[in-house]
Amino acid sequence: MNAPRHTARRMLPAAQFISAMTQRFGDRFSTASAVCAQHGKDESSLPPVPPDAVLFALTTQEVSEAVKLCREHHVPVIPFGTGTSLEGHLFAIHGGLSIDLSGMNQVLAVRPEDLDVTVQAGVTRKQLNNALHGTGLFFPIDPGADASLGGMAATRASGTNAVRYGTMRDNVLGMTVITADGAVIKTGSRARKSAAGYDLTRLFIGSEGTLGVITELTVRLYPIPEAISAAVCAFSAIAEAVNTVIQTIQLGVPVARIELLDAIAIKAINRHSKTTLREAPTLFFEFHGTPTGVGEQAQAVQAIASEHGGMDFEWATRPEDRSRLWQARHDAYYACLGLKPGARALTTDVCVPISRLAECIAETAADIAASGMTAPLVGHVGDGNFHQAILVDPEDPADLERAHRLSARMVERALRMDGTCTGEHGIGIGKQKYLVLEHGDAAISVMRAIKHALDPDNLMNPGKILPPA
Repeated sequence: MNAPRHTARRMLPAAQFISAMTQRFGDRFSTASAVCAQHGKDESSLPPVPPDAVLFALTTQEVSEAVKLCREHHVPVIPFGTGTSLEGHLFAIHGGLSIDLSGMNQVLAVRPEDLDVTVQAGVTRKQLNNALHGTGLFFPIDPGADASLGGMAATRASGTNAVRYGTMRDNVLGMTVITADGAVIKTGSRARKSAAGYDLTRLFIGSEGTLGVITELTVRLYPIPEAISAAVCAFSAIAEAVNTVIQTIQLGVPVARIELLDAIAIKAINRHSKTTLREAPTLFFEFHGTPTGVGEQAQAVQAIASEHGGMDFEWATRPEDRSRLWQARHDAYYACLGLKPGARALTTDVCVPISRLAECIAETAADIAASGMTAPLVGHVGDGNFHQAILVDPEDPADLERAHRLSARMVERALRMDGTCTGEHGIGIGKQKYLVLEHGDAAISVMRAIKHALDPDNLMNPGKILPPA
């Protein structure tokens, strides 16, 4: 299956548009090639596609004014957070204006008594948790990268804590969104439930900037657990590790995190993070709760792991040890790149029902072995989600072609098992061709109708999510 190609016609902004933007925003509007290049690349293996101009916005009102000017001059709008997406979400395949929201990084209101916080879209997850220091609360959604909350909502991110705390879909209470005509709308409320009208919050979550630009969010917070403990456990075979996960979930053990890394991923993080883990399929666990509850959870999981041949069950109870362990896990992407100097990673993810996880991973592992490619596995397997980082030479078309065929078979396998083509990375331009396979023509027609109703001129991040008609 061929790799995505960027052949769409670019709509260059008129001189009048550039003049109007410069007059309104001054030096925070730029057409400099270096600035545009920075905003036309992400962490994927796809070739960069820069915008024609970049605006560094500071307020919701500025985003509204910019979108109105874009509509007036028929200029596409591409929201930009931190640039950590993996499916080409921020590529300006039709040209246009990249609206950089990273300067909108204010924590607007922390409400400990209601367990929620309102932030601007450019606030990153680490910035938010630093701002919450001393409140006894934290924001748990942790996709690994220090992504912006606006970007996390736009791509429906989740991450390592999803097995206990859910995804962005479960944790966003409401948003401020700029629609295609520049209108400022509020979705949702701070109430914990509502039956008032269409659920616009969920509509914009996962829309990847194709329906509007998210500028503010109100999200749930959680009390910092009284006790936290982490552990690692190695296995002689990946099937043993996956069966440990399945049994743990089916028995209802309330673990906060269960992460799986295969032997080659462990080898990579040992090199990169100077850890000394056994180079074998390994599970990373974290337990949250009371000291008694955490102890009971850990003992239950250790017993399950022992039944499946678990080895080297090691604890990390001190905060510094836990941080080092999870930092090594979060650095796995960059560690894996080090296995093949000069390589890029085609990082693909799928998610399947937990009962099909062992089968899906086993078939994928056999496929990778037969392909001869290097593709470490890491996964948030507690909710059936896993990733393969297929290492490719970006200058070798044949290598890229093999990687895309491998990724396609992985997706088709997940769909055959009643799963999804992406558990958390989103669609962007990288996985458009799988939407019809997953949802069917009728559902895609509904999505197109929603897109046309909210963005009739197709200016909001055009060319993303929906496959070409």
